[in-house]
Amino acid sequence: MSALPASRLLAGIVLSLRAAGCVFAEDEARLLISTARTQGELDAMVDRRVAGLPLEHVLGWAEFCGLRIAVDPGVFVPRRRTEFLVGQAAAVAKPPSVIVDLCCGSGAVGAALLATLDSVELYAVDIDPAAVRCARRNLSASGRAYIGDLYEPLPTGLQGRVNVLVVNAPYVPTEAIDLLPPEARVHEPRMALDGGVDGLEVARRVIAAASLWLAPGGSLLIETSEGQAPHTVKIVEGGGLIPRVATSEELHATVVIGSRADAGGPD
Repeated sequence: MSALPASRLLAGIVLSLRAAGCVFAEDEARLLISTARTQGELDAMVDRRVAGLPLEHVLGWAEFCGLRIAVDPGVFVPRRRTEFLVGQAAAVAKPPSVIVDLCCGSGAVGAALLATLDSVELYAVDIDPAAVRCARRNLSASGRAYIGDLYEPLPTGLQGRVNVLVVNAPYVPTEAIDLLPPEARVHEPRMALDGGVDGLEVARRVIAAASLWLAPGGSLLIETSEGQAPHTVKIVEGGGLIPRVATSEELHATVVIGSRADAGGPD
């Protein structure tokens, strides 16, 4: 690719990335070198990263649950903490399962569940057409991805049949958006970040209709913050579901789970 020895090529890129403030410059440099097919492509990728584009947008993919998830520029980058949401969803799924992934973004959560579980019927939805284009690539022929607002584009025949409703809705309070790192607030869609005044506006809309879509014994799992969890629990209770909270200190992740009563249990 380059006439420079590999060690000098790596060192030069590391210096450029460090000067731009990249904390993991050596790791990023190796990823850029291994991904680029030509020296010109490598130079362009380094320039984009130095200019502040998220590494995943530069590479064209993000690592998530051991998978390479296609992530186009301008699409929300799946966070490592959301791997906890996947694990919790997989734990409550009993194949064969109907799974709906709302606010699916690139489809990372759905793709990870498809790779983890057998006998899954998966549907994903996002309001962002660019995100859904990525989701369709990541889900391949194993899942269906729809463009629309929450439940609106889903087949009505799914009502009362969903075993697992998994949601990574935007939950950053509006006034906190400006406090996010530039990679997020500049290069990711605001609709994927902004959860309204208290960060729970989208969650409220999801939870309000969840019982209509969940099968008896089905579960809603929604990622939130530690501070928002008590409020989310109250919303889940108000939606007629039985709530509990799961947390991961390692991933700094919080998931509120709301279960619908079994068919023979209390409403």
